[in-house]
Amino acid sequence: MTDIYKKVLQYLNEQKVQYKYLEHGPAKTCEESALMRNEPIEIGGKTILLKSKEKFHLFVLSAALSVDSKRVRKILKDQKLRFANQNELMERCQVEKGALPPFGAPIYPFDLYLDDSILTNDRIAFNAGDITKSVILKTDDYLKLVIYKQVSFSKN
Repeated sequence: MTDIYKKVLQYLNEQKVQYKYLEHGPAKTCEESALMRNEPIEIGGKTILLKSKEKFHLFVLSAALSVDSKRVRKILKDQKLRFANQNELMERCQVEKGALPPFGAPIYPFDLYLDDSILTNDRIAFNAGDITKSVILKTDDYLKLVIYKQVSFSKN
């Protein structure tokens, strides 16, 4: 298994971005991650790998929210949509469920879609490729690191 967290940290260091790195007990859910980080759940970046008819896409939204599949289908203009399964997460992203960091290139070769909810916080926290490793950084810095499409696809 590839150490994705090392790639994420290397990328942040290469880009000279300030961040906080935390190692903690296993956090498989957004709620557990927020508790382990001692941060509000809203700043968590929930990253989801979705498969449309033709390819995979990354969607990132506040960990306090859930994905509105109907809106995602409209965004992708594709009625066929499903969540990646554990085998696909491991095969394509080298992570288990709950550990997917919110990055397209150069970490992952997928289109990246950011929900408006990410932009409302001054910082973003996420599991960095491992459910025991987290990163917290300023949202402004994060936005400079990623190529993304800003959309609204969350629901309360």
